[in-house]
Amino acid sequence: MSDPQSAASVADREATEWHVRLGERPVSADTLHAFKTWRQIAGNAEAYQKVERLWRSTGSLSTDGDIQNLTQATLRTSRPRMKRVWSRRLFPAAVVLVPVAAVALALLFWLPTRGLYETEIGGQRVVALDDGTQVRLDTNTRIRVRFASGERRIVLEQGQALFTVAHDATRPFRVEAGGTEVTALGTVFDVRRESGGARVTLVEGSVAVTDVQAETRNWRLTPGQQVQTSRRDPAPVAVDAAVETSWSQGNLVFRGTPLRDAVAEVNRYLPDKIVLAAGPISEVAVNGSFATGDRDAFVAAVSDLFDLSAQPQPDGGVRLTARSVGG
Repeated sequence: MSDPQSAASVADREATEWHVRLGERPVSADTLHAFKTWRQIAGNAEAYQKVERLWRSTGSLSTDGDIQNLTQATLRTSRPRMKRVWSRRLFPAAVVLVPVAAVALALLFWLPTRGLYETEIGGQRVVALDDGTQVRLDTNTRIRVRFASGERRIVLEQGQALFTVAHDATRPFRVEAGGTEVTALGTVFDVRRESGGARVTLVEGSVAVTDVQAETRNWRLTPGQQVQTSRRDPAPVAVDAAVETSWSQGNLVFRGTPLRDAVAEVNRYLPDKIVLAAGPISEVAVNGSFATGDRDAFVAAVSDLFDLSAQPQPDGGVRLTARSVGG
């Protein structure tokens, strides 16, 4: 049997919490009773718990200008629709819950996308950040921007991006890609996330690259150097930065690239892929420049150059095989 005094204490605490949150007069006992009745309806208790958790986890955002604007916009467009079959007793609880639910739902949809930028397969875009930094996103790329008073941090969740960083000595600029972290103050560099690490290419300036899981593994790059942290024994190597970042100009430049690797790179921009048949042909070196996403031009060029047969596939792709081998 429940303790009435304990129940009253819980009711008082709930009323105080709602009063503080909503900035309105204390909630009445009738409203609390109606609220408890509402929570007994299947599914409502779980919904309330989700709102409660969200509210507590986002308390620190209460002064955020974007949050405040979003809240006001949501409340202006949120109007509770009361059916006549509702009892008068439930009405006060609904008045309290609808604005809170509206805010919670707005936050549920908005918070996960805050600072999120992405591209689809074959797409590219340039993002201008608040500090003056420009980020060019390659195909099928997603980043999250997290700026704070003492740090500017970008999380490269997938894909590849070219960063032209605005100088700010008081706020280091860091890019996190899996287990790799790149730190720069003002520079131009390219980061491509790979399985087990990242490939970092420096175009201008200076960057420090660190394996966050083994901090003794760190490197400082100079322009024209690249490091792939996914390799067994990573070390900076000299590269042609213009070739490595040619994607940012809408081109893919290959210089002595094995055909299998060239096909894999072209496929990053294609929803309908190229399939290269196994065999010696996959090792043939490709040289040339191709527009990103132009599958037909690439297929025509390598088919003519290496005597390949291009066979359309039922899924929209195309299969390349040596003519002497057949289908």
